[in-house]
Amino acid sequence: MFSIKSPRNYYQLAGVRAQAGDYLSPLSQHIYIISSTQAWQAVNPELEKSLQAAGIRYRLALLTTGCTDEATERLTAEAQQEGASLILGVGGGQVLDVAKAVGNALIDNANAAGDTQAGIAIVTMPTLAATCAAWSPVTIIYDEKGGHLRSQPLGVMPELVLVDSEVIARSDVRYLKAGIVDALAKWYEFQPYQQHNPDSLALDMKALVARRAVDVFLAHGAQALVDNQQQRVSPALIKTIDACIALAGMANSLRDSLPTPGFAHAIHNRLTHLPELHDWLHGEKVGFSLLVQSIMQHPDGKPDAELLALLRQYDAPLTLSPLTGERGEAIRTLAHEIKFPPACAARLPFEISPQALEKALLATEIG
Repeated sequence: MFSIKSPRNYYQLAGVRAQAGDYLSPLSQHIYIISSTQAWQAVNPELEKSLQAAGIRYRLALLTTGCTDEATERLTAEAQQEGASLILGVGGGQVLDVAKAVGNALIDNANAAGDTQAGIAIVTMPTLAATCAAWSPVTIIYDEKGGHLRSQPLGVMPELVLVDSEVIARSDVRYLKAGIVDALAKWYEFQPYQQHNPDSLALDMKALVARRAVDVFLAHGAQALVDNQQQRVSPALIKTIDACIALAGMANSLRDSLPTPGFAHAIHNRLTHLPELHDWLHGEKVGFSLLVQSIMQHPDGKPDAELLALLRQYDAPLTLSPLTGERGEAIRTLAHEIKFPPACAARLPFEISPQALEKALLATEIG
């Protein structure tokens, strides 16, 4: 099996929020918008004016929690009652994940009711480049405390991804740094699988696209951070945004019959349950997890030099400094709580065990 699951269209343009009505009106005249207070402010008044000019009716729901089952169920019920035929997510990763989950739930409900003509569409409009959630073929579900529960595959992908580089240029540069690190993970997580699986075209393509993102960051990442800090849309920033969202999302969209989950993301998933790390962004947790994975990969216990330089450049945390209590015991417990499918672990060229994890985690304590 070889599959590609991706959005139908991807548009990135400075100021596209002011043209959103032109893109959305052929899809629906009645939409349900999921956003956050900060994200909604970032795209307006231009977005609202564009929707009104296109004659589009809309209902706005502001997400005040993470992407939880409870939030998804509540907003799905509200969107269904509203009768909208398009779900528009405007915001960061968790807002977009909720929007994708709601859209898929509405489609599933319509199919279950035999209404195959329901025609529900999903559109994502990221206001940050902190993750590839606008494109990614999964929704990440968390508990009410922010702990990772599961990655939920999408049956239906967004019809359209609208990326306004002007909005992203005005966001805190910390989010771009986190997005770059999260995108870096695709190469460092997928490439090791190639050693034991040399005949997988899907894996080769995943790694090729993921490496292209790394090359973009090496060439343009430093300048993109400067431009973001100055709130300037530039060629370097545009290329970096597209690498964070489109290239990273594309790498995730390529699948074959054998799963290749990212090991660093498995470490990340457990870190989300540590209250001391709740202030870390997704990409920051992934960055630390990449460091741990890299230490485990190398017999001398030293991480890959290029990766370490990139993690430092983009301010990824390199220790679990916020961890409280008796550190040795806390790290030992953490190492035993990180879960990874044994069948996937067997496809990687390094040992994955609680003992190996504990050793790598302890290595971060002493730099």
